[in-house]
Amino acid sequence: MSGFVSFVSSGPGDPELLTVKAVKRLQQADVVLYDDLSETPILAHAQPETLLVSVGKRAGRPSPKQGHVSQLLVDYAQTHNRVVRLKSGDSGIFGRLEEELTALRDAGIDHEIIPGVPSACAAAAAAGIPLTRRHSARRVQFLTGHDVTGALPEDVNMDAIADPMATTVIFMGKRTFGKLYKRLTDSGLSPETPALLAEAVSLNAETLWRGTLRQLAEKLDQHIGDTPALILFGPLAD
Repeated sequence: MSGFVSFVSSGPGDPELLTVKAVKRLQQADVVLYDDLSETPILAHAQPETLLVSVGKRAGRPSPKQGHVSQLLVDYAQTHNRVVRLKSGDSGIFGRLEEELTALRDAGIDHEIIPGVPSACAAAAAAGIPLTRRHSARRVQFLTGHDVTGALPEDVNMDAIADPMATTVIFMGKRTFGKLYKRLTDSGLSPETPALLAEAVSLNAETLWRGTLRQLAEKLDQHIGDTPALILFGPLAD
């Protein structure tokens, strides 16, 4: 008989931000397939005999193809009782969750999804700001900074992204921010809009940089680095 797969959201990386259910599933797992950003003390919750398999993807580095990851998940689930697919942040936010769910459903494998602390919420908490405000930030929007080719998506609704009354969070956006900045300002958003760059959120290497959109574009034009980061901008990012 096929096993059971738990999609466990690991949150931004701090083990203390795991949910109780996430810890229980890690402790019960026979196999854990984990992302790069989940390779932290979080994995210590697994048993010593648990098989740990890295399937992480990082921009600019050799990474397993999504089809291979989905097939591995099916293969392990067909031969082990309890499989954990450990994803960073919340697995339903830019985590390629749908492809893996489809593969399991096609193979007739039972599964569950365990939500986690989204990295955007952790970044706002670290910066001491809310994501919403009743009169000036009534909407929060999440945007990926690149498509499957690594480029800024061309079909983005720039009128929505350039809304000065929204808090916008860009995932995986450092490499394409220069192009996004130009499109934002061409769409009417002020270059002086407050911006926040949050790197390695909740980890020991966490850094928070505050400035304006213009200053952030200049900063990233000079140095990008490979530290995972979120970009927040809008009325609350100062």
